[in-house]
Amino acid sequence: MEYIRVTKENLENEHICCAISNNRDIQVASKKAWLAERFDDGLVFLKSTERGKCFIEYIPAENAWNPITADGYMYIDCLWVSGSFKGHGYSNDLLGACIEDSKSKGKTGLCILSSAKKKPFLADPKFLKYKGFEVCDDADNGIQLWYLPFTPDAAKPHFKDCARHPHVEESGYVLYYTSQCPFNAKYVPIVEQTAKEHNIRFKAIHLESREAAQNAPTPITTYALFCDGEYLTNEQMNDTKFIKLLSR
Repeated sequence: MEYIRVTKENLENEHICCAISNNRDIQVASKKAWLAERFDDGLVFLKSTERGKCFIEYIPAENAWNPITADGYMYIDCLWVSGSFKGHGYSNDLLGACIEDSKSKGKTGLCILSSAKKKPFLADPKFLKYKGFEVCDDADNGIQLWYLPFTPDAAKPHFKDCARHPHVEESGYVLYYTSQCPFNAKYVPIVEQTAKEHNIRFKAIHLESREAAQNAPTPITTYALFCDGEYLTNEQMNDTKFIKLLSR
């Protein structure tokens, strides 16, 4: 497998793996606009040259769009290998490249979100454990912060207090999300419209700055849905899934 690093210079012409390739599609445009502004913050997007979901995206933890404290660490936004790419060692390739790059930049280690049991859109805890990661902090909603220190004396990263106990004061459904996930550009408006049609109280809060994301009331900022103050899920909703959720 050959890999290519997406940069400001080639972003416009590169397929970004987890969205359709048409640059005029709102999902692609939204994600690429978000990426373009993150490269100056040290974000790295490494992907296969083949079309498909095989990539890693990481950034210095101080610039991560998550409420964590991880001085000197590199934070992995997403490590995604799916479909026909699974089972060929590509996850090892991508993580290995991240480790090598992070060490060359003098980083203390890596950190990433996961959970005790596999959850949608989060790293597989079995894979992380196999690669030497350990849990360094837990949030009340089952989301965990895992880390891979490069030295035995490296300080453990941790969640900020606002994320360790996910809760919002508003009633009804409240969604926190960012443009990091391309599909939000399409599906958040769909869920908003579905809620309106069913007379359901729904509020979408688009986190549009690093500062807002780093102080959000949830460890996961790409997509975090609350109901009557309590955290529900990070699983992205479309109209069908949302209606099914309402019927529970």
